Amino acid sequence: MNQQDVIWWLALLIQLVAIPGTLFPVLPGLALLPLGAGLWTWSVGWAVGLPALALASLILLLGWGADALGMLLGAARLQATRWAYIGAGLGLVVGLLGLLPALPIGGPLVGALVGPLLGAALGELLSASGELGPFGLERLKRSLLVGLAVVAGMLLSRLAQVILAVVGVVGFVLISRLLV
Repeated sequence: MNQQDVIWWLALLIQLVAIPGTLFPVLPGLALLPLGAGLWTWSVGWAVGLPALALASLILLLGWGADALGMLLGAARLQATRWAYIGAGLGLVVGLLGLLPALPIGGPLVGALVGPLLGAALGELLSASGELGPFGLERLKRSLLVGLAVVAGMLLSRLAQVILAVVGVVGFVLISRLLV
């Protein structure tokens, strides 16, 4: 096995980590695809490696788009306020860091789901603090629906990113083995 083969296997290993990385927020996800393809491109040269690097970069951009679209469409359908989005972002950080005291089990994965749900719901609820009055229960229900919509959008985004990661790895194998 020559040095180029070792680098190819290392690049493939880096790219394979992208698949679980799309599911577990503590791991890097789709960003590993261009990293692995870039390593291989460095080894074989631009003329041979550019198609694999271009595919990996395109998939990374599509993954970012899926992430943004998932977050936006879930809550936008319910016409959530910007505070719901801010709350979801803060909730994601709090959940990933394990700062939700009521979640002793599950760690970052459960926190990545519950944090944005609670953050979006709380953000939406706080955006209408002056409007609670006699319709407070309705506003609370709407806030929880917004939180659920944000989490549903996140889950759909994760599914899309897993599919993109698999396509990226398979594409890398096909392109790199066909060209060399």
